[in-house]
This record gives sequence, C-alpha cells and structure tokens, in this order.
Amino acid sequence: MSLTELSGAATPEPATNAEPPARPVRRASPFGALLLRLHFYAGILVAPFLVTAALTGLAFTITPQLDQVLYGEQLTVAQVGDRPVSLAEQVGAARNAHPEGSITAVQPGEGDQTTRVTFSMPELGENQHTVYINPYTAESQGQLTTWFGSTPATTWLDDLHRHLHLGAVGEHYSELAASWLWVLALGGVVLWWRRRSAARDTARHLLVPDLSAGKGVRRTRGWHATTGIWLTVGLLFLSATGLTWSRYAGANFSAGLDALNARTPVISTSLLADPVVPDETGGGHQHGAPGAGGVVESAAFDRVATAARGAGLSGPVEIAPAAEPGSAWTVTQVDNTWPVAKDRVAVDPSGGEVTARSDFADWPLLAKLSGLGIQAHMGILFGPINQILLAAIALGLLCVIVWGYRMWWQRRPTRTDRRALAGTPPARGGVRGLPLWALLIGVPVVAAIGWALPLFGLTLLVFLVIDVVVGAVSRRRRPAEAPTSPAPAGS
Repeated sequence: MSLTELSGAATPEPATNAEPPARPVRRASPFGALLLRLHFYAGILVAPFLVTAALTGLAFTITPQLDQVLYGEQLTVAQVGDRPVSLAEQVGAARNAHPEGSITAVQPGEGDQTTRVTFSMPELGENQHTVYINPYTAESQGQLTTWFGSTPATTWLDDLHRHLHLGAVGEHYSELAASWLWVLALGGVVLWWRRRSAARDTARHLLVPDLSAGKGVRRTRGWHATTGIWLTVGLLFLSATGLTWSRYAGANFSAGLDALNARTPVISTSLLADPVVPDETGGGHQHGAPGAGGVVESAAFDRVATAARGAGLSGPVEIAPAAEPGSAWTVTQVDNTWPVAKDRVAVDPSGGEVTARSDFADWPLLAKLSGLGIQAHMGILFGPINQILLAAIALGLLCVIVWGYRMWWQRRPTRTDRRALAGTPPARGGVRGLPLWALLIGVPVVAAIGWALPLFGLTLLVFLVIDVVVGAVSRRRRPAEAPTSPAPAGS
C-alpha cells in the first residue's frame, strides 16, 4: 500500500469537499507523524517505479498462453502417437537439423509436448538454440533461440519486467520498487489500523470501504486503504521474492544462504572409472553426437533416461550431458507446478548406473522456500490460479496508486490566495518528538535494513536530505511571505 496519508494527520481536509464533517481524530503521535510523512513522500516518489513493475508484471502473467499462440507448432505435436521413438533417434534428428554447437540438455517430450534438444554456441552467450522434435516420429518441428528454456517472447517480457531492456542499469528500477513495496504496504496497514481502531467493528472497517463518506477524500481514502489491506500479503510476498534475485539485495541474500549453508545441494558427478570413448567409426544416430563434454554416444541418452526412471524420477525430466569428459550425467525433474518434483540423480552414461542422488525433500528449508517462491512469483507454481492471483495483485496495486495520487490532488488548497495543484505534505517534526529509547533502537535497526537492502537505505537517506532542505527553505521563506495587516485608520 502506498502513497499518501492514511492516518489521522494534522493536515485538514479542504473546505471545498462537499461531504459530512469527519469525526474528530486523535492527534498524531510522533511515531504516527513520522510514519505518515515517510509513507507520503516514499509513495509519491516510488509510485512510478511500482506502476512500471505492476504493468510489466501483469504482461508477464500471460506468457504460458502467449507461448502457445506464438510457438504452438514448436512446443506441441498435432497428434499423440502410441509410444515415442528412442531418445537416440530423436537426438540424432536434432543434430541433423542443427549440425553446429554442443548439446547441453535434452528434455524428453511427454503427451503432446515435443522433445527439446538444447544446443550451446559461444556466439550466443547465455542464449541457446533449442530444436523441437516430435517424439513419436523424430521429425524436427523447428528451432528457437531460448534463454534457460524460455521462448523469445517470454524472455523479452522477463527482461522488460526485470530491467526494462536496459541491462544492469535497468535492474535498479525493479530493486528499488521491491525494496520499498514492503515498507509502504506495512506502513499503510499501521496507519489505517490507527485511523479505524476506534470503530466498534474494527475488522469490518479495515476491510470494507466506508461508502457513506460522500465523494471526497474520505471516500477515496477508504478505497485506497481497504484495497491495500486485501493486497498486503501478496505485496509482501512479491517484495520478498523479488529481492531474492535483485542485484544488490539479492547478493546479500545469497551471501546469507552461503553463511547458513542453505543453498541448493550440489550433486556429485565424479566417476572413479575412466570414461568410455565412443566408437566414432560407426554410422547413424548411435554415435558421435557432440555434447557439453565433447563427443557423446547418442544411445547414452536412452541408458541415462532408463536409469533415472528406474531410480524413481517420474514426470518431465531434463538430461544434461557432463560438462567435462569422464563425469556423470545429471537427470533433473523439472515439474514446477505444485506439488513440485525436483529430485536429481547422477548417472554413469557408459553403464547406466546411478552414482549419486539429491532429493528435494532433503534440501535445506530456505533453499526450498526460495525455489518455491520464485516459481510462484513467476506465476508457475499453481498454474492458471497463480497467474490470476498475480494479475489481480498487479491490477489492485495500480488502483491503490491511482487512488493515492487522487487523494493528493483532492487535498489541494482551493482558496484563491492559497490555490495549488496538489495537497500539502503531512506536518514535519516527527523525529524530534520521538523518545530517546526509540532513536537508540530505531537508528541501528534502520541502518541494518539499509545495509541489507542498499537501494532502500540510499533512497531513504536521499529522502531525509531532501526533507531537511525543504524544511530549511520553508523556515527561511515563511517570515518574508507572511501577509502584512493594513495599518488601522488614523494611526
């Protein structure tokens, strides 16, 4: 929740709003006054970043359906056959369609899904070429330039949401939005609770807007605040998960996972025996398919897949040839919908023996939560329901921001001698009114948060500097601008 004053602040509502007089509101405490001013200024300045994140995130929620519309011919088969042909034959067909590059991953198709054979090439950087093979006929259905399995459209929208296609510089916008979103949401809850806590039915007044408040700022505030209350959990979730892979806060989060030994476990791919060098003199798809670790035997894909299925890896899986010769291949479950399947095994490609295993159930709790949170943030974890929830949160956030700016405009002075385009900010002086114990506790806590979330700390410092400068300028201008009363007659 964001943008403008939600508590009982000292700023009066303009006389031009034709609505019943509001009930008397208790005077703001130093804590309330400080939170109100922070909520107001942070909302005004951060809202444009939140609008951008909400709009781009809203666009990203439709990527599964967009992929099917744009790339249905590559992603799915027209007719499901009785049983798929061997993986070796499918990999051979992919190699024929894409003679260059190294095979880095093969995801066997299931049901109406095509088999995806991914090739890496130095000139592509982080991107890859993915060839889509009909698993029942071993015919190529085309290829796309992908990024970690994502189609071009999904990759484009993902880049737009994360950094606006501006690279590392653009990442600052999304991290700034995520860094302040939780502050604005929690601050708005506290301010609205304070305003409504005197009501007999507090829960109803918190969750349902007061429709009897006329058409002025009180009515707008009700919609702004109650909608924000309904969105709070979702906004906090998006803020937390967005920060986990941001540039600066994400680096601190990763360092914390390392310190707690809570990262995703690394599966061992070491083999004691010497690797078996495939016979490259034979013909056909059974020999000589270049992989990440050099030339690999195409038939090894069938052996590795059979071993993984025998080890209990069901559902969609991804087979990754070893990055170095003489190492085991890895097979990973890639079902990202709930309940997720993320078990992994390492398999000796020459003999088909499972050499190591890592089950999702054994992951550290933080690693599990981080992985699940990212999938939910991307709208994948719960399928279409996940997409609908994310779209509703994005639309709700946009409404909250619009109502916040509307309140700012509605509170503008309209008297001829005081006319302005927007309302005045909440009164200053909250920090000076805080007790010493609050400063002794609050300053270190805020400093620690600012260290963990660098963009939050930096922008908070900028807000404080601006506020001090504006206050100093206002104090200097006030005596000069004070109206001079006309001298009494006859003086």
